[in-house]
Amino acid sequence: MAVEIERKFLVTSEAWRTGASVTPIRQGYILASPEKSVRVRTKGDLGFITVKAERQGAGTNEFEYEIPLTDANELLELACEHPIIDKLRFERHEHGHRWEIDLFKGANSGLVVAEVELKSADESVDLPDWVGEEVTTDPKYLNANLFKNPYQNWVQLPQQEKP
Repeated sequence: MAVEIERKFLVTSEAWRTGASVTPIRQGYILASPEKSVRVRTKGDLGFITVKAERQGAGTNEFEYEIPLTDANELLELACEHPIIDKLRFERHEHGHRWEIDLFKGANSGLVVAEVELKSADESVDLPDWVGEEVTTDPKYLNANLFKNPYQNWVQLPQQEKP
């Protein structure tokens, strides 16, 4: 069993874009609860199915398996709850860590979240200048919750100015 330990942060500027590589991601959930989830994902030309269980702070038990891309696309349409999460994942290395920055699209447009995976829960990490508030333990930022309650439903969008 693999244990995924990560911290999640909001992003405060565009400085992360320099030197980052990008991959489109589509993902959906067959099951999504606070205790466990079953996710189907396409990441570029690859397909995956992932089971996560017993989230504890920054750590999650995670089992991920590559599946044929055609199967992943079919599962996204036929077996997953909708809407499907669409995002662009940017990756870059900074301060000795690999950062994944997700730029969400669709109903979660406007949300940009950075994640860093750690070897242990107490590992220290130097935060880049473009990293803001930590949201690791805030469940509304979990992808498994973003399809149920998209960012545009709970964020206070700026009001248009009156002429």
